[in-house]
Amino acid sequence: MLGANQRIWGYETNFGGLADLTVVKVNQLMPKPAHLSWEEAAVNALCNSTSYRMLVSKNGARMKQGDVVLIWGATGGIGAYAVQYVLNGGGIPVGVVSSPDKERILREMGCEAVIDRSKANYKFWNDDNTHNESEWRRFGGDIRALVGEDPDIVFEHPGRSTFGASMYVVKKGGTVVTCAATSGFMLEFDNRFFWMRLKRLIGSHFANYREAYEANRLIAKGMIDPVISQTFTLNEVGDAAYQVHRNMHEGKIGVLCLAENEGEGVTDHELRAKVGEARLRRFRR
Repeated sequence: MLGANQRIWGYETNFGGLADLTVVKVNQLMPKPAHLSWEEAAVNALCNSTSYRMLVSKNGARMKQGDVVLIWGATGGIGAYAVQYVLNGGGIPVGVVSSPDKERILREMGCEAVIDRSKANYKFWNDDNTHNESEWRRFGGDIRALVGEDPDIVFEHPGRSTFGASMYVVKKGGTVVTCAATSGFMLEFDNRFFWMRLKRLIGSHFANYREAYEANRLIAKGMIDPVISQTFTLNEVGDAAYQVHRNMHEGKIGVLCLAENEGEGVTDHELRAKVGEARLRRFRR
């Protein structure tokens, strides 16, 4: 990941993934989880690996049992995988979402501590240049009211709109791990609460080959589920991109390329039955 020529395929390269045929290096291929359809398997590789590195890997926050983990966008592309990793690893997820519908999905996943930010209506900024520290404190109080303590880890990706609050609410000696900045990449926080409280900030970008394989293995064993909510054809990819751009979707969106219909490609029906359609289709609403 530290190599100067490191690139995410289809994101940082010009070999886009939305095509009937494309070119990859053989060592970039991973076994397809046998109990999943093509579209269910396709949506995992990027966000699942990213969440794995951020929370589980030695290159990330190194989450341990009992850790309280604050997860922004907890039903989104990476957040929904993060919730699963926290629950699988014996942690306590605190999911932040933006609607009652998304709150219901979290509770169905087993996340008991949920904050609906649209209902709470936090105002972390007074204006474009001035933080509202009292709102940071209110947010921290809401987290403690749910789980009794400050987060050990904050799973951060919104960026500018939330970063100051994230750095404030994480507990003394805790970790903020970030992989994106969807609301703006010029981040600001109060350094006093960072250095005097001995906190850590970790930058995390996608995953190396080993992390990607380990994350894919957990999918293949039925321990982590895909979070696909809709499927489009390749001709409809503009509509799919619009939904992502406008934050109209939940989880991940799949695009059919060579597969003619949804549901094709399943070869391990026994494992699929064991995992259950309810889990595999949780985000399809």
